Amino acid sequence: MNELLPNPQSPFSAVNWNRPEDGYTKMFWDQNVRQFWVDEEIPLSDDKLTWMTLSPQEQRLYEHVLGALTLLDTEQGSVGMPLLSQHMGSAQVRAVMGFMGAMEHMHAKSYSSIFSTLCTSECIEEIFEWVKHNRLLQEKLALVHERYCSVWGQKSLYLALCTSVFLESYLFYSGFFYPLLLAGQGKLVNSGEIINLIIRDESIHGVYVGLLAQGVFERFSHRAQLEARQEALGILEQLDQLEARYTAELYTPVGLEEQVTLFCRYNADKALMNLGLEPYFGIGEEQVNPVVLAGLRTETKNHDFFSTKGNGYVKATRVEPLRDEDFVF
Repeated sequence: MNELLPNPQSPFSAVNWNRPEDGYTKMFWDQNVRQFWVDEEIPLSDDKLTWMTLSPQEQRLYEHVLGALTLLDTEQGSVGMPLLSQHMGSAQVRAVMGFMGAMEHMHAKSYSSIFSTLCTSECIEEIFEWVKHNRLLQEKLALVHERYCSVWGQKSLYLALCTSVFLESYLFYSGFFYPLLLAGQGKLVNSGEIINLIIRDESIHGVYVGLLAQGVFERFSHRAQLEARQEALGILEQLDQLEARYTAELYTPVGLEEQVTLFCRYNADKALMNLGLEPYFGIGEEQVNPVVLAGLRTETKNHDFFSTKGNGYVKATRVEPLRDEDFVF
């Protein structure tokens, strides 16, 4: 019996946020709420003129990487977060994972908003056909999907959580590279802003699920920990082999294959750190394209008020009425 599964013989319980169940889940709930956004808040139409200056090859690459990101977000929102959350005994943890799963659907929808702004209906249909028939992309997703659907005990749960972190903190980044590169060059800046908002979300998703994985890992015996760590690295190696071939297929025609591979492996090491494991590839910041690396910074960016919302935008979560004393300086 999975220790994290709720006991079916127990009474049904309501989530009680007034009694913290660990030292971090409430904090992640609050952070997710503060970061909430919707794609309609970004003025994508401003990118149309820039889009027309890109070559057909550049446009096709942009379309394909966003199509692939849409597929990964669909998997994470529809399968990953919902399935894994069912193995969590804590109602608060399930709530946070449910919120994060909903944001994965927001990410997927935002790519469709970009498509509808920049592409024709025929082109959009071609993008989603490409997604369905790209063998390497489908192989990556099949590997992830199998892990999500094969949880039957503590070790398989740990490996599924690791796979989720690899998806959020590593596999997305071959798709993020090109939009970040263009935005850093002043092209498709508003679409790049959506990518920044998505990266801001994925960063806390990876950290949170990584903490959940570490909680499972800590209950293993020393021998079981060694085995689980080795199997997690085995999953990473499988994904990296597919990712390298996928990157070569997409980026070699524009001469960016090596840069994207380094960028992805740099983020793979970040994924391992989220899991409390040592870096595997040893890629330093100095090896990563500085324009793209700057795009990973999710601190507030400065924009004029009328151009772009900016990823520093947060929703107010505590509102108080004005008082006379507030005007005494």
